[in-house]
Order: sequence, then C-alpha cells, then structure tokens
Amino acid sequence: MEPKLLLVEDEPGMLEEMQTYLHREGFRVLTARTGNEALMLARSERPDLIVLDWMLPEKSGIDVCREIRQTSNCGIIMVTARSDETDKIVGLEIGADDYLTKPFSLRELSSRIRALLRRLRGPEDKPVLLERDNLTISETKCQVFKDGQEIQLTPTEFKILLTLAARPGMVFSRLQLLKAALADEYMGYERTMDSHIRNLRRKLGDDSANPRYIQTVYGFGYRFGEQS
Repeated sequence: MEPKLLLVEDEPGMLEEMQTYLHREGFRVLTARTGNEALMLARSERPDLIVLDWMLPEKSGIDVCREIRQTSNCGIIMVTARSDETDKIVGLEIGADDYLTKPFSLRELSSRIRALLRRLRGPEDKPVLLERDNLTISETKCQVFKDGQEIQLTPTEFKILLTLAARPGMVFSRLQLLKAALADEYMGYERTMDSHIRNLRRKLGDDSANPRYIQTVYGFGYRFGEQS
C-alpha cells in the first residue's frame, strides 16, 4: 500500500503543487492549512509521514509537532523559510526528523520523504535484537524497551541509539552518527546531534552528569557505555 502523507501548508498554491507532484509520485496525500486541522487529521488518519510548515494559522508547526510527538512516532519533516541554525535545532529538539528550508524543489522534497520512509521501515533482513543491560533494542521492529517498558523514540533517535549500542565503547563523531542515522540525504549541522543526544538521554532516564548509556568523549563525540 502506498505511504500516506499529510502535507501542512497555509499557502494554497504551494500546497496544491506539493499535493499534485507527490500524488504523481505514488503517495496517498492528505492536506491541511491550519495547525488545528493538522492535529485533527494526524489523529484520525494516522499518516506515515507529515510535511509540516513552521508558520501556520491557529497553532504553529512547532506546537503541532510537539503535540503529535506525545502520541505518535510518525516521520516529521519541518518546512520553513527560516535558515538560522538555532531554528533547526529547536525543530529537531521537539521531535522533527528532518528539516527543509524554503525555497526547495519538489524533487528534493520527494527525495527527503523517501529517505525518511526508508529509515522508518527499517531493515527487512534477519531479525536483530540487542540486549544491553536493562535495554532491549529490536532493529527490525524499531522498538526499544527499558526493564520491559517500551520507550517511544523518533526514527532518528532510534538509529542513533542503535548505532551506538551495536558497538559499545566505540567512539562515534557527530558526523558519523548523522550519516548513520540520516544517510547522505540529510543537509544539516553537526550541532543538531547534540539535540538528539539530549532527547535520548532524557527518554532513557540517563543522567547527563554521569551517563550510564550514552557517554560524551570530549573533543571526539559519543560512545555507548561498555558496562551497559
């Protein structure tokens, strides 16, 4: 079945262009023009991926993203005219998986959508299950459990954790983790990785001052604790 997309954009012309193009690309496409409409459709239609504009009537894209992340792990691509690095970090910290800055081509949008959907699906070969202390990580199901309780991670957070946990003690640079989690399609900054790490530590209950799972190696990057 074709992936279901929700496009959220308040500019009618741009919304129509995206909808027409992505429909021709084989996607099922839903549209919304306000933040409240986006939340309603996200809850009722459960799309596989949401392309979410930052500036919206009624409720901002940031607020919409934050609310969606309370109940859903669907892919989210933030779209905005803002190019400042701080804005990108804000979007990623509240749960977006990728970030597109206007203007962008419809071809690039489709490429980003397909890349994120591939990460959402995960590998299709033999099952991989990692046991790290009280964490259980299922690569094929893209699930993480701590003491038997599932932890809700975004697709990007999951790939970062999986990359680190697969090789405890090995130090990964920020760029290595970005490439492992987001592939070559991602065009961001190294600092965005720090935002993802903060989110992961919070969700894992990892003490940032004395982390048990994800440890900082100053001047180099991060590693998964060998004792975990």
